[in-house]
Amino acid sequence: MKTLRIYFCLSLLVAGASVLAQSKDASTPHVDLISIDGTINPAVDDFIRESISRSKANGARALIIQLDTPGGLLTSTRTIVKEMLGAPVPVIVYVAPSGAGAGSAGVFITMAAHIAAMAPGTNIGAAHPVAGGGQEVKGVMGEKIENFTASFSESIAQQRGRNTEWAIQAVRKSVSITEKEALKIKVIDVVAKDINDLLEQAHGRKVDIDGRKQELSLKGARVERYGMSLKQKVLNTIADPNIAYLLMMAGILGLYMEFSHPGVIFPGVAGAICLLLAFASLQLLPINYAGLGLIILGIGLLIGEAFAPSFGVLGVGGIISLALGSFFLFDTEGSDLIVDRSIIVTAVATLGTFVLAVSYLVFRSQKAKPALGMEGLIGEIGEVRGKLMPSGKVFVHGEHWNARADSEIDVGEKVEVVGYEGMSLKVRRSSQDA
Repeated sequence: MKTLRIYFCLSLLVAGASVLAQSKDASTPHVDLISIDGTINPAVDDFIRESISRSKANGARALIIQLDTPGGLLTSTRTIVKEMLGAPVPVIVYVAPSGAGAGSAGVFITMAAHIAAMAPGTNIGAAHPVAGGGQEVKGVMGEKIENFTASFSESIAQQRGRNTEWAIQAVRKSVSITEKEALKIKVIDVVAKDINDLLEQAHGRKVDIDGRKQELSLKGARVERYGMSLKQKVLNTIADPNIAYLLMMAGILGLYMEFSHPGVIFPGVAGAICLLLAFASLQLLPINYAGLGLIILGIGLLIGEAFAPSFGVLGVGGIISLALGSFFLFDTEGSDLIVDRSIIVTAVATLGTFVLAVSYLVFRSQKAKPALGMEGLIGEIGEVRGKLMPSGKVFVHGEHWNARADSEIDVGEKVEVVGYEGMSLKVRRSSQDA
């Protein structure tokens, strides 16, 4: 009984300590921290919107977005900027760690923050709009997009009190600067070596929340980290144009293997899953429909080569069409996303080689001498077992057959099968007969 009392008292002490620790944590001010490392896409947009709502609901003093991005979709960027400009909690964008950058779309997101910060050894800029292949958009459309993006950048800088002239030049001349230059010309507010340094430097600054000035109280705040949900992780992964392209190629190859070898099942199932995921990613990404059409044409020509061999004409045309379509697939004005050229070359070469190899095997099998049935006996050498006058019996391929010849052939002589009529063979004296 004494031992039980001791255990009971210890349990009460542990439970009480846990409650006190939780109460202390709950009373300690905290900030939320999320990390964006990659392209800007709808999944990132959803993640930031959800994070802003959560920070408001759990009473966070601020939301820190640690950012490292080469750019992304302009449509997603505009939505994110709108959410940040109207955020009910202070939003701090921190371009980190060292070596990271806020390129293209990252420029607008960083400038839209209440507090813009960068780590040592980072850079920001190069926000000129480009097509999906990385080239400049020419003509009237290019001018319209550039003017719109420049005014978009300028309006963000004006609202947050940042350097509007640089914001315009980042778009029109694609300028890029380091964290030291950015701080000097008032593109950002803070250069911080880590999160704790960032909180100390942001402490006491006043920001505009819903039209009211609010002083930040962040010194000593606890940092609570949050990651993407499973759905957001999946969407963020397949929204990468390289992943989307590889899924599409894998899906096409899997279905082709299933159609050319019915009953294997696994390639067809895997191919269907990959193709559906590819379609889902293409819904998230802006695509060039001319490029998609060329890919579909290329696949059609390759399949045509497999089932109607054209001595390589259809196959070569299919590979060329597939390659051109792959290069043009994400060539749009709505993003600066591209597929790595090495991935395109490898995928097209692999798929083209496989399809052409299958086509060659099919062609060779069609030209090969039949090995089964009556046709498989043509050309075989047999022995006369019942004198042919002109009909009789021959022994061919391990079996006795009724046979007919144009002349009499004695028992024991060698004969060659030259044809058949019903279940009777047509034979002639073989030149091998000694």
